[in-house]
Amino acid sequence: MRLKDQVVLITGSARGIGKEIAKTFANEGATVIISDINAASAEATSEEFKKEGFNSSSFACDVTSMKSVEEMINKILDNYSRIDILVNNAGITKDNLLLRMSENEWDAVLNTNLKGVFCCTKAVTKSMLRAKKGKIINIASIIGITGNAGQANYSASKAGIIGFTKSIAKEFSSRGITSNAVAPGFIQSDMTDKLTDKAREEIFKTIPLGKLGTPKDVANACLFLASSEADYITGQTIVVDGGMAI
Repeated sequence: MRLKDQVVLITGSARGIGKEIAKTFANEGATVIISDINAASAEATSEEFKKEGFNSSSFACDVTSMKSVEEMINKILDNYSRIDILVNNAGITKDNLLLRMSENEWDAVLNTNLKGVFCCTKAVTKSMLRAKKGKIINIASIIGITGNAGQANYSASKAGIIGFTKSIAKEFSSRGITSNAVAPGFIQSDMTDKLTDKAREEIFKTIPLGKLGTPKDVANACLFLASSEADYITGQTIVVDGGMAI
């Protein structure tokens, strides 16, 4: 029970990696707050957790809007009085080659993936500063380190998260707040399940471990950073990619 009595906010956690992070944290005793732009999905995930005996609640939030984020944070603080851990997981993709990429495709990805991290972190750290403790975990991507054709917007947003993580670590470390990032590689998902055998084999060739990661692999890295075992770690990016970036 490494996170017993901790209040954790995970954005974009109604499904996928975010949901797995939330469930992993809940299993360790945390009260998990499911946040998603889709209110019905967030509520459904929270209710699912409650049926399994976990402490959970849900809030709809558009992370690209500071007003929406602040309204959510204020409600959470009214209910729980604090937020001990923030996991900035919400993110989208709108892939295209640069010459075909529209301004809207660029803006949508940067607003959700990078501005969303800014909005949520700024809103949450106010209470963390008062408490003189807190942990911020940002979900970046291996693509933010290596780049990838057709993903200039996504790569820029994730590289930005890594730089943001380091800057926040320097700003807040003296107040007991750590800031770290997790950069997943190819993770098993609904999208990868639809790949052809040939496409899957091509991906495996780029991964020294020869297999896809799982959402649990990412969640375990987040759990480590959220726990007291990582109290002396800040400003770092843990790469969970099976060796792809070597």
